[in-house]
Amino acid sequence: MSEPKSPTPTPAGDTYKGWLFKWTNYIKGYQRRWFVLSNGLLSYYRTQAEMGHTCRGTINLATANIAVEDSCNFVISNGGAQTYHLKASSEVERQRWITALELAKAKAVHNQAESDDSGDECPTSPPTSGQGGGARNSNSEVQSTLRTLGSKVEDLSTCNDLIAKHGSALQRSLSELEGVRLGGDTEGKIRQVTERATLFRITSNAMINACRDFLALAQAHSKRWQKALYSERDQRIRLEETLEQLAKQHNHLERAFRGATVLPASQSNPALDSKSSGSAKGDASDEDDENEFFDAMEDPAEFITVPADPKYHRRSGSNASGFSTETGMDDQSLCDEQSLGSNPESPQSLEVEPVRKRRTKIPDKPNYSLNLWSIMKNCIGKELSKIPMPVNFNEPISMLQRLSEDLEYYELLDKASKCQSSTEQLCYVAAFTVSSYSTTVHRTGKPFNPLLGETYELDRLRESGYRSLCEQVSHHPPAAAHHAISERGWTLRQEISLASKFRGKYLSIMPLGTIHCIFEKSNNHYSWKKVTTTVHNIIVGKLWIDQSGEIDVVNHRTGDRCHLKFAPYSYFSRDVARKVTGVVTDKDGKAHYVLSGTWDEKMEFSRVMQSNRGENGTEGRQKTVYQTLKAKELWRKNPLPEGAETMYYFSSLALTLNEPEEGVAPTDSRRRPDQQLMEAGRWDEANAEKQRLEEKQRSVRREREREAQRAATPPEEVAEGAEEAEEAGSHQDNYQALWFKRVVDQVTGESVHVYKGGYWEAKDHGNWDMCPDIY
Repeated sequence: MSEPKSPTPTPAGDTYKGWLFKWTNYIKGYQRRWFVLSNGLLSYYRTQAEMGHTCRGTINLATANIAVEDSCNFVISNGGAQTYHLKASSEVERQRWITALELAKAKAVHNQAESDDSGDECPTSPPTSGQGGGARNSNSEVQSTLRTLGSKVEDLSTCNDLIAKHGSALQRSLSELEGVRLGGDTEGKIRQVTERATLFRITSNAMINACRDFLALAQAHSKRWQKALYSERDQRIRLEETLEQLAKQHNHLERAFRGATVLPASQSNPALDSKSSGSAKGDASDEDDENEFFDAMEDPAEFITVPADPKYHRRSGSNASGFSTETGMDDQSLCDEQSLGSNPESPQSLEVEPVRKRRTKIPDKPNYSLNLWSIMKNCIGKELSKIPMPVNFNEPISMLQRLSEDLEYYELLDKASKCQSSTEQLCYVAAFTVSSYSTTVHRTGKPFNPLLGETYELDRLRESGYRSLCEQVSHHPPAAAHHAISERGWTLRQEISLASKFRGKYLSIMPLGTIHCIFEKSNNHYSWKKVTTTVHNIIVGKLWIDQSGEIDVVNHRTGDRCHLKFAPYSYFSRDVARKVTGVVTDKDGKAHYVLSGTWDEKMEFSRVMQSNRGENGTEGRQKTVYQTLKAKELWRKNPLPEGAETMYYFSSLALTLNEPEEGVAPTDSRRRPDQQLMEAGRWDEANAEKQRLEEKQRSVRREREREAQRAATPPEEVAEGAEEAEEAGSHQDNYQALWFKRVVDQVTGESVHVYKGGYWEAKDHGNWDMCPDIY
């Protein structure tokens, strides 16, 4: 069999890539694969186009052995767990790969040792103030430059070692040849080659010495750079303190001017006079407190909030000149007044009796120990949904139920539906988007991957006025469609698929898809996307979760927008952990509200009275200064049930998600046997049942593919042996959703699944004949 010629591999900086032939099995033999060598990791792909989404395998060179078999073949192994038998198209190309692999291995071993040593080190001269973030960043850049220089010298040193090794071997061979009795011309040529080899090694040593001299010079200058950076930092801190003092003085001057031009006592409001009599000293102190400037938020915050002028508070507190309409104070409290019926303490809500008493406890989580790293160490760079995981790392609910948990704080949407102001309604919708993350702060367990065709209903119509339905509409890639409708006049729909990557020390989960919320009364249509969830300390330490990224909640009818920013956790930050900030603006970009809080505790909003561009930030960007009224609470997280730490840290709603319900579809997640066994604490049986269900799903998929092949032209065979058998399921599922249909969204232009109706009618009639047997 003739083999296609592989192009010469090309280095790109620290990355080396090219085509090699990889041994798969005795049927397929060697198969052409695209290999990428980067950061001490050798990864391979079926084609270059797969580099952005699908890695077929990765081996860490720091612990790998590299052996040459013959002129074109070589083997890379990490001790038995992974072994790659590779073949280059020529001996020259093989030598290029061997050289690149040896360099990468030496560098990876050096970096690993350096990383192990750096854990015990501490900065010798840390900044004395939290304002030194800019200096710290600049110092980090200098240190990064020095590390880069050192890395390059290490590369050259490795090259020198290789040259010395091969040169010594060459000289030994030539010395042996000198001992052979040959003609004078031959001996002269051999002597000349020996001299040249010696000169080459001397030249390489000189190059290494020159590079080391350069590194020593750079390290000597680094102390001068650090001194200059710290000096700049101190100067910047002094300037910021001076500006803050000037701002306070300006504010005091404004108050003094207003105090000198107040109306006479005979013309002032009697109500205000009577209210302020006898407590002038207390009012003055309160006024000073209200006008005290807050500390500016650390970068990368793009705005600063300060209390608004006291005149706004005084006038909005009275009915004089109708100023409350201008400031929006009546508007700010409008939703709370109109949503009295949804307040648990109101007389109207006390008349509503719950339909049933929901459970408040599930069996305690068994204390089984299992090393996550032992399972995931060979899955670096792969898609998490394709990694078989035991239930030990799960929580006893499915991803469909986790989506339904977004409705934990449905009251926010109930209040939003009663708002007359679109910008204030947007505040409640934004708070609802943040509240959906509050249940994840301690939830490090992985939800069950739903089976194709699996559904979950959450019928709280008589208790809370809404009902929800989820269906798994695709398995490769996994995607779930969700539809919820409320009697209070709002509809929520979404189709979410998850892209997840294991990065070694942490796991990144990127939800893909758009969430839509439509209010029937105002016809306001909002949409937004989710942020990235990161699970830290996969290898060692206690698992913890962080949410980071930005969300734009957009009102497509009015053009209003709320930009939310989830600040990633930083050990060196002075800010509160899990911080969320946001600004609500209209279509013209004018700010109306400022939101602040944390995604695991509460959110507040403040009416913006005035805004102006402030001083430049540390990165040269101007920050906006918002003068706001006193903040009001939008949302606060409900406390966890008693004993939640032994019940997977489930919220009150999550505890009821697996509670048996009469009349649900046979595909409902409550009926999933492995999930029920796990909740009951029978994990060994749950693992066996999980494997049975997954194998059944694979059999059904293969049968569906055969039916599709009989109905159309057979597709090109893609499976390539045992090690790549699972790759055959990476294409789109040929599956027709039962309760959802695929349409083109008129707002976003995306092809999404929307609810087509019929589920609740089928439940009323008890007719589930159309449901597949998935369990």
